[in-house]
Amino acid sequence: MFTRRSMLMVAAGMWPCVAWSQAPTRAVTLVAPFTPGGAADIAARTFAAHAVRHMSPDPQPIIVENRAGASGAVGTQYVARARPDGHTLLLARVAASAILPAIDPRTPYQIDDFTWLGQLDLNPYVVCVRADAPYNDLASLLNAIRSAPGTLNFATSGPATILDLGVRHLLATAGLPIDAAQAVPYRGGGEALAALLGGQAQFGGNNLGDMMGAIRNGQVRALVVTGETRLPELTDVPTAAEAGVGALSQIAGWNALAGPAGMAAETVEFWARVVAAIGRDQEWLAVTRRIGSVPHVTDGAAARAHVAAQIELYRGLARQLNLG
Repeated sequence: MFTRRSMLMVAAGMWPCVAWSQAPTRAVTLVAPFTPGGAADIAARTFAAHAVRHMSPDPQPIIVENRAGASGAVGTQYVARARPDGHTLLLARVAASAILPAIDPRTPYQIDDFTWLGQLDLNPYVVCVRADAPYNDLASLLNAIRSAPGTLNFATSGPATILDLGVRHLLATAGLPIDAAQAVPYRGGGEALAALLGGQAQFGGNNLGDMMGAIRNGQVRALVVTGETRLPELTDVPTAAEAGVGALSQIAGWNALAGPAGMAAETVEFWARVVAAIGRDQEWLAVTRRIGSVPHVTDGAAARAHVAAQIELYRGLARQLNLG
C-alpha cells in the first residue's frame, strides 16, 4: 500500500527516478554456465523472461549466454572476471559454485569472487532410467549394478557435478564401489538426458528440471527423488528415505543470482529488489514449479550462506568418497 509520501512522489513524477536510478543502461548478459536445454539454461531463461517486468518501466533486455565447459567453471570464471557494473550476471549452480571449489584446488575462483544477489530455487535430484528399461524401482537397478559391476553406464555433465557426484554417493550408500557403474561425461544436463534417451547410458542422476519433461512424456521412468516428502508432481516416485538410500537426500541442485565481486551498493540494491520481486511473481512461481524446481527466494546474505554450507557439504562428501 502506498504511503501519503509515496503517492505524492508518484504524482510529482519522482517515483521512477527514485526506484530505477540504478537500472541497467544497456542489455544485461546472464551467463548460464552449461549447454542449452539443461536445467541451468531453462532456469536462466525463465528468470530473464520474468525479471524484466520488475526492472524499470522501460527495461533493458536480459540476454542469456551459454558458456559451457569444465563442469561449469568456464562461464562462472567469466563472470568473476567481468566488470562489476551489474550488466554481467551469473546463474550460479551447485556444480561450478560449490562442488568445484570444494573438491578441486585448481578452481580459479572462490565464493568471495562474487557478489551474491539472492537464491532463486532448489532443484530435487532424481535418478531415472529409460521408460523401456527392465528396472521398475531403484532396488532392481542397484541389483543389476551389483550383479555385473562396470557393465551399466550413467550419463553425467562432468566429474565435478551433481550428476556425477550424486550417482557415486548413491552407489556408496548402497554399499557398492563408487565405480561400479561407468560414467559417460557430457557438457550439460540436456546432453546427458539425450544420451539416456538414445541408449548411450542405461541410467542417470540429474536435476529434476532437466528430467521433468521426459518424465511427463513417458520417455523415462523416475526411480527416486530427493526431498523430505514426495513431490506433488511425482506422487508415485519414492523419496530417497523411502527407497532405502536416505543419505542421498543431501543431494539437490539450486539456482542463485550472482555478479562479480565489487559491485556498487546501489547496483546490489537494484538487483536485490528484482530478486525479491521475482519471489512474489505468480507467473515465475508457476513456471518454476512446472519445470521441476521448488521456488526458494532469499536475499544475498542468505544465498552466500547457502553456498558456503554447500561447499562444506561437498568437501565432506569428497573425503567420504575418496575423491580428489
